[in-house]
Amino acid sequence: MIADPAVRVRLIGVACIVASATGFGAMPIFAKLAYAEGVDLPSMLFLRFALAGGAMALLMQLRGIPWPRGRNLVWLVGMGAIGYVGESFCYFAALQYASAGLTALLLYLYPAIVTVLSALLARQRLSPLRTLAVVAALFGTGLAVGGSLAGSLPGILLGVGAALIYSVYILVGERVTPVSGAIPSATVIMLAAALVFGLIVLWRGPAFPASPGPWVAVGSIALLSTAVAIITFFAGMARLGAADAATLSTLEPVVTVVLAALFLGEAIGPWQSVGGAIILAAVIVLARSGAGKRQPATLAPPA
Repeated sequence: MIADPAVRVRLIGVACIVASATGFGAMPIFAKLAYAEGVDLPSMLFLRFALAGGAMALLMQLRGIPWPRGRNLVWLVGMGAIGYVGESFCYFAALQYASAGLTALLLYLYPAIVTVLSALLARQRLSPLRTLAVVAALFGTGLAVGGSLAGSLPGILLGVGAALIYSVYILVGERVTPVSGAIPSATVIMLAAALVFGLIVLWRGPAFPASPGPWVAVGSIALLSTAVAIITFFAGMARLGAADAATLSTLEPVVTVVLAALFLGEAIGPWQSVGGAIILAAVIVLARSGAGKRQPATLAPPA
């Protein structure tokens, strides 16, 4: 039994962030398994956002959390219907052309991109430390792309595209989500994304899971890798603060790489390992210096 309440709170926070990173990190593995069983991308993402958004809406109802209103509601719907639809489409499409590990590492370019875009928008110079971290992230990406993890050019471009869209999404979210709160913002964003993918499914025709196995994979994406991962991240951030939570969340691509090696047989080569380590070190530096923090309503690819 830990007597010090402060230590106990931090340990609970660490456990929450580790659980969140594990959930987000396992998502590409579940997606690959669902693809292998014939589930298509729009159907998978519709089920993901509909089930996760429904679970979050139920949580809001049970806790009496008010829904966003007015202009903020419009902005959040736009973030979900445009920003998060674009990011999630690129991320999950990249998984069809590249390995899960490489896709996860490419998404983690977003803290470096956010840092550069923030400096450009504010017309400020980057500090030497942040500049070095951005350059290191790009160098690490080059090593990872040229390493042993498989990835064709479309997969690499889609992975980088997901990071770019996610970065813009974060910058917009900085201005919108503090007013509405984390849980309501995330719920509206997911439900808006579900509506868009639902319309696509109606247009193209559904390709839902046809057996229990892929239903488990898709359900795990929606509940474990989205709803539970988001809730545990917010719980951990409330106890640790944004910087520590962002730092610990860098476990996410590590989890993906390890699980992909165990369950998908993806090779982990030395150059890819070095490149991944450099990317994560750069992300940690940016998080600790106040840049590239995961905003309250943003979801990791996740995406």
